[in-house]
Amino acid sequence: MKKILKRAAARTQQPEPAPTGCEELTNAPETDPAALTPGVCQECAELGEDNWSHLRMCLSCGHVGCCDSSPHQHATNHYRDTAHPVMRSHEPGESWRWCYVHDLMD
Repeated sequence: MKKILKRAAARTQQPEPAPTGCEELTNAPETDPAALTPGVCQECAELGEDNWSHLRMCLSCGHVGCCDSSPHQHATNHYRDTAHPVMRSHEPGESWRWCYVHDLMD
């Protein structure tokens, strides 16, 4: 996963076409929803914590959660709770997206 994230971080701002066969990435909105808690993991903030590695934003609702390298993994937990299939990095300079259903990145 670390190799994938490093490659993703090196990509430009222009998104590439979604991988073939991933309807979720293909149909993900082209315009991001407004982040509910810009720059902050929503659940970590509610817990009074600020210890996370990276932030991810749900493209269905704008929920911002911490990544799987973070102690609480709130972004993945959000997917498990809601079945919202696609998130993107919420880090400056990163534009890659991730489909939880197919474990695919674009």
